[in-house]
Amino acid sequence: MKNSFSIRNPLKKGFSLKDFLINYGVIIVMIVLVVYTGINSPNFLSSNNIMNLMLNMSARLVIALGIAGCVITAGCDLSAGRMIGLGGCIAGILLQRADYVGKFKPDMEPMNILVALLIVMAITACFGAVTGFFIAFLNVPPFISTLAMMEIVYGANLIYTNATPLGGYTQEYTNLATDKFLGLPWLVWIAIIVAAVTWFIFNMTRHGKYMYAIGANPQAAEVAGVPVKLTMILIYAKAAAFYGLAGFMLGAKSGGASVNLGLGYEMEAIAACTIGGVSVTGGRGKVSSAVIGVCVFELLKAALQFLGVDANAQWIALGVIIYIAISLDIRKYVVKK
Repeated sequence: MKNSFSIRNPLKKGFSLKDFLINYGVIIVMIVLVVYTGINSPNFLSSNNIMNLMLNMSARLVIALGIAGCVITAGCDLSAGRMIGLGGCIAGILLQRADYVGKFKPDMEPMNILVALLIVMAITACFGAVTGFFIAFLNVPPFISTLAMMEIVYGANLIYTNATPLGGYTQEYTNLATDKFLGLPWLVWIAIIVAAVTWFIFNMTRHGKYMYAIGANPQAAEVAGVPVKLTMILIYAKAAAFYGLAGFMLGAKSGGASVNLGLGYEMEAIAACTIGGVSVTGGRGKVSSAVIGVCVFELLKAALQFLGVDANAQWIALGVIIYIAISLDIRKYVVKK
């Protein structure tokens, strides 16, 4: 396929201060805020806090990478938070210690951690494939389709767990958040591997090219021979598998799970993608966009906490950042007639 669907670089034709500020204004403000916070709160840049930030970013990056594919096709996924909760609860039930007093299934031995992860991702991927089917074949708008799946997954998880909080995980599972390899926790390495795999899918596979083509112009893509319907199903199935992985990671980090694990995380992930440069108009976005967006979002939250900003006011600040990011995105890519 030709490069007619490649990402446009607004700075390609020459340097412009205005274009530079439009493209990187949010990031520049974030850098200034981080420097200011580091000067006023030395602990902000301490190794312990940086490691905590990386752990917080790891699962959120996996979520953002999943949702990025949906946004690139000019869609969204409101079911992500509930999928995370389902993935965390399934992993928790499969990986509870045999001697745990409150074991959900007393007769079941803890499963191999890799097998448990594959089961979690397979189950959530199935839910995502159903969402993609309704979007692709029945033309249900992504907003409505994922909203419906959000309710279905939440109800299924409530029935499955009876709304029981889970804990008592095997040490092998919780060690993913504490044990390190080359100085980084395993959860961080998982996020790095997922980012690398996603980059390969986006840039080196037909599926990735099809995804950008659909986001740019689905009608033209179909005329060009792109299997639009199958690609849409795969995009939402892959995204849901990533949400299940994120739930698995969050369960290991927190040492417990409930049906509300991941509640609202889909909004943060969509915001992070748009802040990083994944265009809500479709057809544009990179893995680096999700990485930058998650970093900006998490650093912003941490900086506001260290600066002593009221916890309720922090939500206002995050909302303002989202408004600015989307406004700049629209300004970059939508041509006024």
